[in-house]
Amino acid sequence: MPSLTHSVFFRTIYSIQNTVFSFIVLTYIFGINSQNHWFVRYRTKQLYCSGVMSMDRRQKKTREAIFRAFTELLKKEPYAKISVQEIIDLADIGRTTFYAHFETKDELLKSLCSEIFEHVFSEELSKEKTHDFSEIHDTRAKITHILYHLQEHMDYLPGVLSGESGEIFMSYFKKYLRELFSRSGESSGGIAPRDYIMNHMVCDFAETVRWWTRNKNYSPEEITSFFIETTPLME
Repeated sequence: MPSLTHSVFFRTIYSIQNTVFSFIVLTYIFGINSQNHWFVRYRTKQLYCSGVMSMDRRQKKTREAIFRAFTELLKKEPYAKISVQEIIDLADIGRTTFYAHFETKDELLKSLCSEIFEHVFSEELSKEKTHDFSEIHDTRAKITHILYHLQEHMDYLPGVLSGESGEIFMSYFKKYLRELFSRSGESSGGIAPRDYIMNHMVCDFAETVRWWTRNKNYSPEEITSFFIETTPLME
């Protein structure tokens, strides 16, 4: 009996030792992992703050270089004749870099349209070098504001409006115009549905701008007057 009691006692002690040892080992391992995990998170945060933000600046500069090259080429030839290689050469970037930003030349054009219209159709009319409509908030002022900004791109707009690229440009342009005109004016009181008149206004103004690119001697104010004079639903 005594020997059996001793045997049980020593087995119990041995089991307790193993448990304690295992606990110490696991605590050590998890402690290291926890420290490593903290270090990885800390390091990742460091890399994000120092690396990613600077990468964003580089990407922005690259994107601007691509836009500059693209618009310079549009001044000289229609969109359809411009190759991706020409854009790459003029922007002084690699082919891989170009495709990292834009999958196709059409995607580049769509991005350019978005860049233009996001500013052109800004809701707030502020004082600018060429005009000041900050104190005027009617439709005439908004239209003239749009025309002034389109005039800034007039040297390459004819290249964009030629061929299939013109359809892409116009689809974006009409979308923004519809949003603008939907906030302006009331029903004419005639038999024509409002949606019909809205469509007429959007298409009329879009084609007015296309005509203006071929007749650049008119001012934004004059083009606005032409449009309002021939459009049934404005003020």
